Amino acid sequence: MHLPYTVTQNELLDLLLNIAPVRPVFIWGAPGIGKSALVEQFAAQVGLPHVSLLGSQLAPEDIIGIPRISGEVSEFLPPKMIARKEPYVLFLDELNACSQEVQKAFYSLIHERRVGEYHLPAGSVVIGAGNRSQDGAIVKTMSTALVNRMFHVQLRVDPKQWLAWAYENGIHPWVTEYIEQRPDHLFAEPPKTETPYSTPRSWHMFSDALKGYGAGEDSALSEDILRVLAYGALTASHAGMFLAFRKNAGNKFLLEAILKGEAKWPHQPEDRDALYFLAQSFRARLIHDLPDDKQKLNHEAQRLTHRAKALIRDLAQISEEVAQMVVSADEGGLLPDWFMVEIVRDLPRLAISRDRQKKAA
Repeated sequence: MHLPYTVTQNELLDLLLNIAPVRPVFIWGAPGIGKSALVEQFAAQVGLPHVSLLGSQLAPEDIIGIPRISGEVSEFLPPKMIARKEPYVLFLDELNACSQEVQKAFYSLIHERRVGEYHLPAGSVVIGAGNRSQDGAIVKTMSTALVNRMFHVQLRVDPKQWLAWAYENGIHPWVTEYIEQRPDHLFAEPPKTETPYSTPRSWHMFSDALKGYGAGEDSALSEDILRVLAYGALTASHAGMFLAFRKNAGNKFLLEAILKGEAKWPHQPEDRDALYFLAQSFRARLIHDLPDDKQKLNHEAQRLTHRAKALIRDLAQISEEVAQMVVSADEGGLLPDWFMVEIVRDLPRLAISRDRQKKAA
């Protein structure tokens, strides 16, 4: 399923607080972006216990229970994890990975909040979640009857909101410092091949690995081990950029100094890694801070625009290849067209490269 609108982490919590108590909600989203964690957070906010069922591992009897003879009739005994006396949040994770038989077993539970003769306690909440078909995860077509029984919402990752959570939950400072510089690297679309890729979950996993090795400013973590950890958890290009970031950790404030005119691009051959990382961070800053519509430029964005054109010109004198990378089209998005029109006037060769990539995208 692809919905025309998406919501951030905070917006999803607000939706759950207002809708989930009266209607079942289904959360769509790529693996690793925090769907399960947000449901747990919602349960904590409303003060209800949280029970999670993994749809891909369920059989129909795990929902409807097993029959027993009661007098001259039979009745079904619902599973203990479902049949509770007090209200709770029932989270049906990977619901769209269930077989059709299991989906049918969920119909009455989702629509009427009952299993056979057992009804969920008043005040209970039912929430489902699942991956999209394009994510390469195990998914099955959800029946139209089941789709129509739930309110649907698609989650996207907001780096600022994730960073706020990361600071409160002790994510390793190397990770938060990097995502501050490269918020576009927090999440990458799932690859077609079986390779690690960046998600909030994988950055959390990487943070745990760094903590496990006691990584810090005074640690003796070798470059080889750091490389193994980064490439074992993240998208390969992100892992390479993270290594360059750590190699030049002393220059973490250099981009701000360059933007303010207090420093220049590093230009020595041995500074190539630093130059590449700074240029990538510069590109990410422009994509994030410059509006798509030139009419929406505020004072800060106007100042950034004038400074950016001069910096791209300076960068092209050091390395035209790196300057082309700043204005190129890649998975991180495109620079605004109005900005590129202004770049064309001064550096047409850089724009030619960008236009070719945009047409091929």
